[in-house]
Amino acid sequence: MARLKEDLQTELEIKKSRFLCYLHASTSEEDAKDFIQQIKKAHPNATHHCYAFVIGEQNEIQRSNDDGEPSGTAGVPMLDVLNKAGMQDIVAVVVRYFGGIKLGAGGLIRAYGKSVSNALSFAKKTTRMTMHKYQLTFSYDLIGKLDHYFRTHSIEVINKEYNEQVTYEYLCKTAIDMDISEMSNGMFLPVFIEDVYVDVDI
Repeated sequence: MARLKEDLQTELEIKKSRFLCYLHASTSEEDAKDFIQQIKKAHPNATHHCYAFVIGEQNEIQRSNDDGEPSGTAGVPMLDVLNKAGMQDIVAVVVRYFGGIKLGAGGLIRAYGKSVSNALSFAKKTTRMTMHKYQLTFSYDLIGKLDHYFRTHSIEVINKEYNEQVTYEYLCKTAIDMDISEMSNGMFLPVFIEDVYVDVDI
């Protein structure tokens, strides 16, 4: 599943109608509805304010609205694009300013779907990964060797403490006990703390 990293607004013109798509990261239905109202207030003279959102760990909350467009021609295709893109915790609002040319049902479905897919193509996204959090206490003479190892293996050290010995807390995808044991000649081993969820760019 992918999540929106930053809010985004894009615009398309299709047969003289303007389609403004707003994407917003949202983790609750209440927040999504608040955002929809904000967009409506920002565009009081628009012809339509259609929306779709998917929220929840299993995308269990899904809503869409055509806002006066023919039934099934706006909100549903927008929702379909979000689901096919594997998006989670996101609301999309498409504001339409009618340009005088009717698009027909098929044209509307394509226009609203394209508006969302176009916005997603520019969006910065993250995905949630499970990382393992460890604590490692070791002697000062190993700092250089361990810092180099963590850096070259892209392991994030999230906390460092310097007392009689050095204590690092770090996040990694796979256990590195054997490598640390080898570097310290079996003197030091990391202690598993917990699994944590981390959002990483995709």
